[in-house]
Amino acid sequence: MNQADWIQLKSGTDVRGVALEGVEGEHINLTDEAVSKIMKAFCFRLAKSLGKEKLTVAIGHDSRLSADRICKAASEAVAESGCDVILTGLSSTPSMFMLLQESDIGADASVMITASHLSYNKNGLKFFLPSGGLEGKDISEILSLAAEGKALCGSRGSVRNQPYIDRYSENLVRFVRKKTGEEKPLAGKKIIVDAGNGAGGFYVEKVLKPLGADTEGSQFLDPDGRFPNHIPNPENKAAMKSISDRVKETGADFGIIFDTDVDRAGAVDKSGEEINRNRLIALISAILLSEKAGTIVTDSVTSDGLAKFIEAHGGKHCRYKRGYKNVIDKAKELNDAGEYSPLAIETSGHAALKENYFLDDGAYLVTRILISLAKLAKAGKNISDLIADLPEPKEAAEVRLGFTEKGKPAFKQFGAETIEDLKNKAVASGLKLAPDNFEGVRINFGKGQGEGWALVRMSLHEPILPVNFESDAKGGCKVIAQKLLQLFESHADTVDLTNLQNYIRNA
Repeated sequence: MNQADWIQLKSGTDVRGVALEGVEGEHINLTDEAVSKIMKAFCFRLAKSLGKEKLTVAIGHDSRLSADRICKAASEAVAESGCDVILTGLSSTPSMFMLLQESDIGADASVMITASHLSYNKNGLKFFLPSGGLEGKDISEILSLAAEGKALCGSRGSVRNQPYIDRYSENLVRFVRKKTGEEKPLAGKKIIVDAGNGAGGFYVEKVLKPLGADTEGSQFLDPDGRFPNHIPNPENKAAMKSISDRVKETGADFGIIFDTDVDRAGAVDKSGEEINRNRLIALISAILLSEKAGTIVTDSVTSDGLAKFIEAHGGKHCRYKRGYKNVIDKAKELNDAGEYSPLAIETSGHAALKENYFLDDGAYLVTRILISLAKLAKAGKNISDLIADLPEPKEAAEVRLGFTEKGKPAFKQFGAETIEDLKNKAVASGLKLAPDNFEGVRINFGKGQGEGWALVRMSLHEPILPVNFESDAKGGCKVIAQKLLQLFESHADTVDLTNLQNYIRNA
């Protein structure tokens, strides 16, 4: 592998690559050799930073088909580095962080083998220390060390099996019982789960049933890395329709959907209405703000209605950059500066609460919501009553713009230039830029202009310019799209405007 091959394995704060053949044009680059060198480099770097010769590293995985192969390569590399290995088996990403908070387990670090919601042929490595997940710069350093072949020397470490998901679940159950004062606070409630054949099926048997819930009707709980029913992703329309339909079919009081490794979640109320994106943010914000006023940090694509909702509930809204690490870091920064911020959350479903180590944990998020559901039920209310006053746009859409053949080789440069030009052209044409924007360009459209807003930004991981827009007027999104197309037109040689043109044509 050359330097470029190693760099390609970096995905934000994770390592991700192709782990299985089967998708045209995508060949395996997350090989056993690559995994081994990365894990050895991780141990090398960690030992130096901790000043320890002998480490203990926990390794878990989700339901992906390549999990066993990668787990074997990873554990062998750690043992060859003279470090001890704890194999936790099928795990959720959040549980791999939480086990580091258990002093009796004695792990110095943990690694989760996952590629979140990506297609079945992908996989990756996510690293945790007791203080939290690694940053992007840490991943870059580990990959550089791997390319150099850096490794520890020492007698072979031990390998033992020690599943943790039972204990993680017991902690959630104990938390609910403490908050509600009841052994079975969900008794009489039908609550179903759609795990999408990822790692989240445990939540039914190990959390909901001990709390008294009727879980009959839950679906796709068995781990299956082919993901044969739908993509395990709360942002996926087919996945959300699946759990929504199931709630209506079974007459459930509440539906839950997890992504593959359970660091994200979405929900559905008893009417089958999605509690996702802005609605999910509003719900958990309402719960937390009812306990103590503070600042809610979200990503950049949240609606103006959500901002009004947060303010109406006694909070302050900080709309920050896309990327779950970005919103988490911003919330931590605010707290460090003395501004109480209980929540960092993305519209994707990544939600991190201050009270839970600012860990993005889908299971903890829905558990926190279920505590409120149980309390509201005693007053004859539904969980959706908490967001009844959320102002919602009449229309919302997302269009993803790629780059032309000319634009692809230098897409980052062309993307940045396009965004900067859009800012200037928007102002010159009489449009207003949003004052509270931290990435891309967010343009406000007034009466007769579409009555809404649009955000154009660069994707974090792909050569894509996502365009999000919302309108408070019927047909407003089409008007906004037409105005955006005019602003984009001078960049048609580098930005592929086909999807925006098609949206306008079909809207």
